[in-house]
Amino acid sequence: MTGIQLITRDLIAEVTHKAGDSPRRRMNHNFHSGPDDNPHRMLNVLLRGTYVPPHRHLNPDKSEAFLVLEGAAKVICFDDAGNPTAVHRLTAPSASPVWGIDLAAGIWHTILAESDVAVCYEVKPGPWQPSTDKDFAAWAPRENQPGWQQYLTYLEGL
Repeated sequence: MTGIQLITRDLIAEVTHKAGDSPRRRMNHNFHSGPDDNPHRMLNVLLRGTYVPPHRHLNPDKSEAFLVLEGAAKVICFDDAGNPTAVHRLTAPSASPVWGIDLAAGIWHTILAESDVAVCYEVKPGPWQPSTDKDFAAWAPRENQPGWQQYLTYLEGL
């Protein structure tokens, strides 16, 4: 039926394979039809070792939610100076009482895989504009900038 998409074992395997082929070690599968849709809904597969630079959503303000379907992920929140303020471990529902998080707009955060593969369902408001989607933290390295691997090791240790 048109307008219905299923989250299946085959879909997760396909997206996980694509994440393994990606130098970023992560991959999204969008359920929304385009950047102007609201809300954005996606399957987000994170492999151990992926680095999502700390960021927030301010322009416009956007909240964001993650539910872990498989594996384990860690969401770290920060203050404006880059000091960690909270560390939340999210694990698939069968393994933990905490499997999701809802972040208000403007909270500095990052997410990383704590298992070899972490499969998340992510929702945030649209539309998506690449130039304004994320406000990256000046106090953390960006992807592939000097120091990102050391910073990731630090985050993994929190």
